Amino acid sequence: MTRRKFTAKFKSKVAIDALKERESLAVLAQKYELLPQQITNWKREFLEGSESVFEGKSKSKKTESQEKEDGLLKIIGQQKVEIDFLKKALS
Repeated sequence: MTRRKFTAKFKSKVAIDALKERESLAVLAQKYELLPQQITNWKREFLEGSESVFEGKSKSKKTESQEKEDGLLKIIGQQKVEIDFLKKALS
């Protein structure tokens, strides 16, 4: 028998359904054709990883400012090369 592979989207859907607690684990297990322990594991992983969702927003702002800074440094470097070239040409 081959092992089934589940997408992250499917796992999160099952975990969210379990967190809603509208249906018991046994009902959810039957609905999604899973073992109740598997749903419990995904639910735990979902809760443990939920903090990273909000941390990602501040990191993306950092990368945007870093990209701007890198772009500006690149322009400064190009201008420095041009200035040095013109100084040599004039001497």
